[in-house]
Amino acid sequence: MRFVDASVFVHAYIKPKRELKEHELKIKKKAKEIIKRINDGEKVALTAAQLTEIANLLESFMPLENAQEVEEFLLTSSNVRIFGVAKKDYVKAMEMAKKNKAGLNDCVAAVIMKKNGFDEIYSFDHDFDRLGVKRVTD
Repeated sequence: MRFVDASVFVHAYIKPKRELKEHELKIKKKAKEIIKRINDGEKVALTAAQLTEIANLLESFMPLENAQEVEEFLLTSSNVRIFGVAKKDYVKAMEMAKKNKAGLNDCVAAVIMKKNGFDEIYSFDHDFDRLGVKRVTD
């Protein structure tokens, strides 16, 4: 089981307003492949913080009903595990964020991953390269 980052959902679902460059099209294709595997039952995990990040992004760039379909799938699918985040996890993540010049939500994911024995995350966000977790893009 791997963690999955919000960046996978952003690249898979959000339709850009401009034409994508070749490397961006490859990322979008890989993101859609990851989502298909999750939809087909691959086991993944994320934090409640990531779920909220996914919801905020999708609801900002998609019709609400479509965003809610994705959110409901994440909340109800037996192959998706959602980890809670305590204040002490956020405090540890903030320390990590400052030290590594990375985003708080990415550090929250890294903290929860390490706490629960995970070492790989599906992500297109390079911040994870500095956080001691293996970033997987395909």
